[in-house]
Amino acid sequence: MPACWVGDSSLDYECQGDARHPALLLLHALGSSLAMWDAQIPAFAAHFRVVRLSLRGHGASPFTGPPEPDIAAITDDACALLDELGIERAHWCGLSLGGMVAMCAAYRHPGRVSRLVLASTTAHMPPPDAWSQRIALVREQGMRPLAQATMQRWFTPVFHRDNPHEVMRTQGIFLGTDPSGYAAASAAIRDMDQRAMLQGICAPTLVIGGSGDVGVPPDRAAELQAAIPTARRVILEAAHLSNIEARNAFNAAVLTHLGVSS
Repeated sequence: MPACWVGDSSLDYECQGDARHPALLLLHALGSSLAMWDAQIPAFAAHFRVVRLSLRGHGASPFTGPPEPDIAAITDDACALLDELGIERAHWCGLSLGGMVAMCAAYRHPGRVSRLVLASTTAHMPPPDAWSQRIALVREQGMRPLAQATMQRWFTPVFHRDNPHEVMRTQGIFLGTDPSGYAAASAAIRDMDQRAMLQGICAPTLVIGGSGDVGVPPDRAAELQAAIPTARRVILEAAHLSNIEARNAFNAAVLTHLGVSS
């Protein structure tokens, strides 16, 4: 897979779809990688130039840079990739950490964001002590102590029962995450508070929540919808990774928001 150099770091990315089509940038969750979006590519690449990357310390992107970057710095990496590809403006679709990055871009760089999709995400995620404890654990013991509990949050019990191979695949991606990269991104989430800027987001926005998401409950989606002037909301029958658990409904909701008729 190709890599884009940003300063002294390389970002692993993939582009799929016709380069003449509008660009769609996909941003993954904490502890995942660009492979999180595999179920979206056939549907999305038929209509868009789909760009997906693994953030620093995730997937095949090594972790370099400050030990505790903020969300704005992660956003700058995504913008640098678009610059490298000659893409001035794109639709931004982010889930969880990816959604935090996407909302930051929509506020800080409105000219770069055509339409916005914010899935299973929030503008503020306390308490900070819980994040600090998680960071300390990962730095001391690596990713494995968090794996089982994370999979329980990411998928409903029914999905675990009916799709064990997908759960194991996703867990493998999680376990392959660089603990330093995971800790750094966790610190960025811990220190983030983007609530005051939500009113300034002007891109047409779709907020997606999961009915069974215990990490980012559906009321967080309602808060985003209420705060972003252009936002509308849809709740899917899924836990945190609704793009995987409810892939068909997720794909349909995103494509409709982006102007693709069924």
